[in-house]
Amino acid sequence: MAKTQLNVRVDETTADTARRRAQQRGVSVNRYIEELVQQDAGESGRAFVEAAADFMRQYEGVFAEEFASERGRTA
Repeated sequence: MAKTQLNVRVDETTADTARRRAQQRGVSVNRYIEELVQQDAGESGRAFVEAAADFMRQYEGVFAEEFASERGRTA
């Protein structure tokens, strides 16, 4: 996969923390930040799917009733 350079400005404390955490994990700061973003994106995706599933559970009866009445009209 092609890589793109991204410049980010953070305060020195955040930069020091990123360097230290990357070193603890044995990866570069670039890789550490890339992994954090990928993890965050994955969590957002899971949260969306969970919310959609909850919505469907809550309104399952409404959808079933609506689609049943539509099938009855077209039959």
